[in-house]
Amino acid sequence: MTDLVNWSSAVAEDRLVVSLPRRWSHVQGVLDRARLAAALFEHGEGELLVAAAVLHDVGYAPDLAHSGFHPLDGARYLRKLDASERLCALVAHHSCAYREAELRGLSAELAEWADEQTPLRDALWWADMTTSPDGVTVPFERRIGEIQERYGPDDLVTFFIRQAKPELGVAVERTEERLRAAGIDFE
Repeated sequence: MTDLVNWSSAVAEDRLVVSLPRRWSHVQGVLDRARLAAALFEHGEGELLVAAAVLHDVGYAPDLAHSGFHPLDGARYLRKLDASERLCALVAHHSCAYREAELRGLSAELAEWADEQTPLRDALWWADMTTSPDGVTVPFERRIGEIQERYGPDDLVTFFIRQAKPELGVAVERTEERLRAAGIDFE
């Protein structure tokens, strides 16, 4: 592993393994998926994908949850640790976060970082949206259903995921097309 991946793994583990063990299991599954997809990119880009995958949910850590919106809290924490702006942006915008930011009234805060809208970003979304809370690979539709069930019909997150589903689905499809074209078995 590289310095960036080792550093990212240490940061995420320090913040999640004890306080949020189930979240840590999810992160480990997302990390495994990102490692598969990393082969689609040049070395440095693949490392960035893996680092973003292991850090994408660090903002859930109880001592970091200042705004209550984990992508924003995670990105702000990583900025304090002098992580690259691009890594912070990938964490800030993972899995269509801008839609939830709108619902929470946090769009201006999230706009501190730009959503790069690249294949690497899509691969991060794919890794997250095909991994269960327990770190098991699941189909996209099952993951969307699980999120809705976990939060309940009236929760803001359920409304967000329904709103974001088409955009998330397209990112998942694009990534799976790239993986198939590269001959990478991802199922």
